[in-house]
Formats: sequence, structure tokens, C-alpha cells
Amino acid sequence: MSSELIINYRPYETRVALLENGTLVEFQVERGAQGAGLLGNIYRGRVLRVLPGMQAAFVDIGLEKAAFLYVDDVTRPGHDFERRLGRPRSDKDDDRELEETGEIKEETLPRPEPEAGEEPSPPIETLLSEGQEILVQISKEPIGQKGARVTTHISLPSRRLVLMPTMTHLGVSRRIEDEEERRRLKDSLESTGYHHGFIARTASEGASSFEIQAEAKFLVQLWQSIQEDGARVSAPAQVHQELDATLKSVRDNFTETIDRLVIDHAGQYESVKAFLEAFSPDLAGSLELYDGPEPVFHATGVDTELDRALNKKVWLKSGGYVVIESTEALTVIDVNTGRYVGRHNLEETILKTNLEAVKEIAYQLRLRNIGGLIVIDFIDMEKESNRERVYQALKDSLRRDKGKTKVLPMSELGLIEMTRKRTKENIDRYLREPCFYCQGQGFLLSKTSVCHEAFQDLEREAYEYPHGQLKLSVHPQIRDVILDEGRSGLEDLEKRLGRSIAIKADETLHLEEHVIEVLSEGEGSL
Repeated sequence: MSSELIINYRPYETRVALLENGTLVEFQVERGAQGAGLLGNIYRGRVLRVLPGMQAAFVDIGLEKAAFLYVDDVTRPGHDFERRLGRPRSDKDDDRELEETGEIKEETLPRPEPEAGEEPSPPIETLLSEGQEILVQISKEPIGQKGARVTTHISLPSRRLVLMPTMTHLGVSRRIEDEEERRRLKDSLESTGYHHGFIARTASEGASSFEIQAEAKFLVQLWQSIQEDGARVSAPAQVHQELDATLKSVRDNFTETIDRLVIDHAGQYESVKAFLEAFSPDLAGSLELYDGPEPVFHATGVDTELDRALNKKVWLKSGGYVVIESTEALTVIDVNTGRYVGRHNLEETILKTNLEAVKEIAYQLRLRNIGGLIVIDFIDMEKESNRERVYQALKDSLRRDKGKTKVLPMSELGLIEMTRKRTKENIDRYLREPCFYCQGQGFLLSKTSVCHEAFQDLEREAYEYPHGQLKLSVHPQIRDVILDEGRSGLEDLEKRLGRSIAIKADETLHLEEHVIEVLSEGEGSL
């Protein structure tokens, strides 16, 4: 399988696309200096409120909305990584998301029950107080109306390692399966002599002990610098900013499994080249500068795939389709046979459509970065074996997804409930905004309904003001409907009221809006 990382850089926006066999599978965008991603940034924050009932606190870090801090994300003495996760320590027991992205993002609610002999988490009011200044890192960016989620368990990623200065855990990426290599990397981490936690990322496989120790030293020095900077400023203040979108994508995604890295900006190309020569000189040969006349995202087909990712309805090759509807906390996906009628029997047609939809759904979840609770309404199947087949196919299709997922078996109604870890905004919400016309509802009143509503308001207005001509201003499309199919209703209304009604078209009015005026005698008819 061929893989490419395509970076389209402009001063106002950086777009990064990961292609597998020419198909867009991941996409991210950062816009300008102020729109740069916040994930991984470190701040000196001030505790605004402590909420004992929620075992959480609000922290002012200088953003528009206060950040949210859970009790399990507060550092306390003697509370190490393994105890915090509520599970026994083992050599392979490392957090999947941490090793792949360099950020601690595991869920903390509901929290695991403390094991025998383990002290439960102390109340948050004993750990924090209002006005207290603390060093925190963003573990989840603001999404919708929610502020950022922060943690005091700092993690600092580099090319091959992740430093966890508030912990002592040493781990190795589970993607490194060779036991001898795992032991070698673990020994290299232990030989650094630092009393901090480290995780060897997938990119560390094959790295020499010297390279491992050099990166460990770099990260420890970076942490010391962050602590010093944090001590010099007053909250709220940013202390450390993560790499920009270009370098972060290179650090986290550009490995030996990527065949080439294409950048369309000479300055960024030189920056990435220097980064690779310093940290991964063996990969520098796969770096390319794109200088073609056609925009790189258009030339590689990324723009076409993005347009498809923004559509509510996604067609399948068989003629079926899926519909994706998202709310603040829930995404509903509906599978339909559409134009596909099959060749043999109904059950076979439905099964084939559902299996085809499974691959598309897994692809769309990853591409759109859809998270939270997801309910998939597959087409009903009579056979239990077919329902199990679709369920297993979905689980298999999600294995390549870096986002943490949990999938429940299919119900008798053909529903599958699942969750997917969300740390960034859905690209649909990032690239678009609610329609100013329908206010995000997706529907407008029918033109006939608008006409009837206007007639009802005219009757009320005539009752309150029994004299004078009535003037109704509406959108031009509504005026056409009133004078056409609504003419008999208008004439009936005028007859019952004993007054004439002037209809005026006003292009500035919303399609659902109308304005009624009562003209005094002498103002004339319109």
C-alpha cells in the first residue's frame, strides 16, 4: 500500500492530507497564527471555580472560554501513571493515543474503582483552590460550545519519544511487536537516569541507544525551560506552544510507512528538511518540493475528496448510500439501498449494501474526525449470522483508525452504537458554519405555509386596527405564490374583512418573514 503526506501551506492556512493508495484518509487544517491548533500547548492558568459536585474545576488560561480540569487530571504526590489508569503495570501497558500522538487523552469518566489497598482519588477541593495558579496542558481542544479540557499531567513529544515529567512510567509503543526490540528500547530508556516517565514511540524502532538518550536529554531540557518560563509569568499566560501544523504532521505521521512527503512551499520545505536532517536523516530522501502550476490539492485529487466529505449524503458504488447527520454530542448514520436492487434475493441485497456501507462509514469517521456517540442504522437483516458479519466487518474496518473506538453488537433493529474519541472539531464544523438563513435547522417553512401564516396575522391586525388599508410586504417568491395559488384565499380574506390588502415584494425580507402595515386614509393604494 502506497502512502503520501501532502502539505499545502499558505501564510493564512496550512492544510495537511494523508493519502493511502491515492485516497484521502486523514485531513487537518490550521488557519493563521490565531487559528493555530491549541492541542499540546502549555499555559500557566488560574483556577476560577472548584466544583465539588462534579469533581472538576474551571481554569482561566487566557482563551475565550475557561478550560475544564477533571480531578483525575490533577497531579498529586505518589499517584503514578499505572495507578491513575487503575490497572497493573506491565511492559506493554502504554496508552495507545499517547504513543501515537504524544498527548495524554484517556477518558477519566467513569473512573475505575480503586483496587484493594489503593487509595481513592482525593476530593478536588483538597487539591485545588480558587485563585491558585497551576501549569496545565490542553488535552482536548475547544469543541462547539465547550471550552478546552486541560491536564496537569504534561506530555512532551519528540520524534521518537514522549516525556511525561509528572510520572515515572516507562513504556514502548505496542506497534513495536518484536520482544527483543521492546526490551532493548526499555533498557535504553532506563539507562538515561532521568526520574521521569518516557514512552518510546513507533518511530523509535531501530534507533540507537545514543539517539534515544539524546532525545531524552533534549526533552528534559525543554521541560526545565518550560518550568522556568512558567515561574516568571503570571496567569493566565501561554508558556509553551506546540509545533506548527507542518512540523507536527511530519513529526507524528512521516515514518518509514510513508512513501513520500510533498510540500508546495519552498520556505516550509527547507524547514522540514532541516527538521528531518536533525531527527530522521534516513527519511530526508522522501521529501519533495511541489512546484507545479496546478494547486497541489487539486492535482492530487484531495479537493474532490474534501467536497465529498462535506456532503450529508454519500453514495456507494453499488448505488446505495449513507446519510450522516451530526449534532453537538451525537452523530446518526443511516444506510439505504438507494438504486441498488440486487440480483438474487432481498436478504443478499441488504447484506451486500450493509457490508459496503461499513467500509465507507469507517472511512468517513476517520476523514471527518467524527467523535462522541455514534448510532448507525443499518438496513434490517433477518439472519443473526448476517448481523454478526456486519458487526465484525465494522470492527475490522476501524482497526486502522487512530481514534479510540468502542463498538457494541448490532441490535435486532439493525442499530449499532459506538463511541469514537474526539479531540478536535469535526472538519465539517471547522470548514462550514450554520446557515444564516435557516439558522442551522436545515429546513424552511413551505411557501404555502408562509402565505397562510401571513393571512392569519392580517386577520389579527385588522381586528386591532379596524380602519385603513392593509399593506403586506413579503419576499418576492412569497408574493408570487399569494397572487397565484393563494389568490382565492386573498380575495376571501378581503371580502370577510371588508378592506383591500396591498401586496408588496421586498427582496430584503427573509423567505419566512412578512411585515404588515395599516395605511391611514389619504396614503393611497399601492
